[in-house]
Amino acid sequence: MNRLAAETSPYLRQHADNPVDWYPWGDDAFAAARASGRPIFLSVGYSACHWCHVMAHESFEDPATAAVMNELFVNVKVDREERPDVDAVYMDAVQSITGRGGWPMSVWLLPDGRPFDGGTYVPPADRQGMAGFVTVCRAVAEAFVERRPQVEEQAGQLAESIGRRLPVVESPITSELLPAARAGLRERFDAAWGGFAPAPKFPPAQVLLFLGRQYTRDASPETLEMITTTLDAMAAGGMYDHLGGGFARYSVDAHWLVPHFEKMLYDNALLTRAYTQGWLLTGDERYRRVVGETIGYVQRDLGDPSGGYWSAEDADAEGVEGKFACWSIDEVRDVCGRDADAVIAHYGITDRGNFVDPHTGFRGNVLHAVDRHATPDEAVERGRAALFARREARVRPGLDDKILLAWNALMARALAEAGWVFDRPDWSDAARRTAEFLLDRFRGPDGRLLRSWQADTGEARHLAYCEDYAALVELLVTLAELDAIEWLVRAREVADAMIDLFADPDGGFFTTGRDAEALIVRPQDFMDNATPSENSMAAVALLRLAVLTGHDGYAEIARATVARFVPLVVRAPAAFGSALEAVERLVEEPIEIAIVGDLAGRRGLERTVAGRLIPSAVVVRGTPGTTGSPLLDGRGLVDGLPAAYVCEGYACRRPVTDVTSLETEIERALSERR
Repeated sequence: MNRLAAETSPYLRQHADNPVDWYPWGDDAFAAARASGRPIFLSVGYSACHWCHVMAHESFEDPATAAVMNELFVNVKVDREERPDVDAVYMDAVQSITGRGGWPMSVWLLPDGRPFDGGTYVPPADRQGMAGFVTVCRAVAEAFVERRPQVEEQAGQLAESIGRRLPVVESPITSELLPAARAGLRERFDAAWGGFAPAPKFPPAQVLLFLGRQYTRDASPETLEMITTTLDAMAAGGMYDHLGGGFARYSVDAHWLVPHFEKMLYDNALLTRAYTQGWLLTGDERYRRVVGETIGYVQRDLGDPSGGYWSAEDADAEGVEGKFACWSIDEVRDVCGRDADAVIAHYGITDRGNFVDPHTGFRGNVLHAVDRHATPDEAVERGRAALFARREARVRPGLDDKILLAWNALMARALAEAGWVFDRPDWSDAARRTAEFLLDRFRGPDGRLLRSWQADTGEARHLAYCEDYAALVELLVTLAELDAIEWLVRAREVADAMIDLFADPDGGFFTTGRDAEALIVRPQDFMDNATPSENSMAAVALLRLAVLTGHDGYAEIARATVARFVPLVVRAPAAFGSALEAVERLVEEPIEIAIVGDLAGRRGLERTVAGRLIPSAVVVRGTPGTTGSPLLDGRGLVDGLPAAYVCEGYACRRPVTDVTSLETEIERALSERR
């Protein structure tokens, strides 16, 4: 057993029994490298990563390979989800070396931490023109010893390359950016299957959210088509779990059919928001169903009793990719009985199947709706329930049960919004409970927020990153709007700490705090990846906070942040979906809605607002005399009745007391910006 046995990361603990003498990232590893004069081999991955498991089985569990690694290197394992800063720095290096990236990531470092060689997955033996892992290890070690000056020079060049920062430029932030971004997305749109890129296809939740807001401005059928085609195709494909709800990480093909089977908390949080918005735009009951089933999956299979949510489920079960999710036609006939023919037809099940695990030869059917617009009939619903019950008896995929601050904030925000839109108090309660859990358990002795919590220890570890703070501010602002204005106090506390710890004097935010370990560069993240970028989330959160508090300083910081990446937004709109919300809020006067009255009396007004997509809006609610936001100051009942105030720049239209009048006022406010 190596040094990883004491770690809280499930991914690191998966490697605790490897014959490799692994170190976790830290001073001990670098001290050992300096003392022994050996380079560091850095392996970065995550628990739900299929190819990480493959490389582990092929190389890291092999005693002969481990002996070579232990002889030549100081070996370090990193969970990219706990240490996104380490991952970001060395992924930049790998992309500079190879022109591509991915996980598992394999990087060789000098004892001072500078990288000099790297790649991703390496097969165990030489094959098909690729050098095997042991061959690569010996070549790297030989270069380190025999050609040290060249290695040092390459490490210096790489460190300089990855240390280059986005230039500070003066770029106007104008409303023309929005239709230009939409046009750029239209050029990339797959009209048959949705999405904005060829295979493999990743769910474009942030882009869909932008397009939904854009549709309220342009009412373009083309904009709506991009949204609905993508939502329909994803929900019909095998990337969606038709039995238990929830989405897999991505599709390996252009049709959303065969997924990489891991399920990540963040994808399901972001897609819950995208399908909630889809329902607001169309009223399509399929979207409501997807929201309910996705939340059901997360709460059932990823929910921790603490109130938080676990990170992921693996792609593999019993060492076989897709085994938990796939079916043979004989199994379906056995389980579904008289309903089998209807189930087979609806989900496209064949004798041959549509998925093969290349490593084991396992073959099966990934369920998918052949007709993406069809509603399952009673026979299909009965069969679906029977298949789900049978599947529950299978060996489940591996579970990554660490709880990450940013991902949980994303999920809680999705719950709060879905609870508001669909009038589900249980979802709203769950959002509130998660927020309290995060604020309570994710703090160090000095009050500093931390990144990762795991139930086995009951303790949080690792200093939280900017994305953690930004996602938490977004959640708290959402709760201030949709739950109670009192959350605004805590939102400001977290936002002020974020500015203090992470702000870049040139505009924007760094990934790591000023109190964090110094890596070879201090990373910054401007582009969306699997999750919204830290800078986009921070900018949107601060703009919402500025309106709710009347504190213009937050808006000024947000504007300086957006100015850093504006030149890139139109060139690569698919990578800046979340940033486009910040642009919207900067170029449009926010629509401010204050609803005042007792809980029962204001319900109709609240449901009117909840049933509309209102871009760049902020909403506050309270009883007469409620304080905490200037949007509530001076707002009271009208003729003794609960009232709604629709305002811009704190200047309000006439207050209204009935649903019809409120709908009219909202429509007027929206029409003025079309």
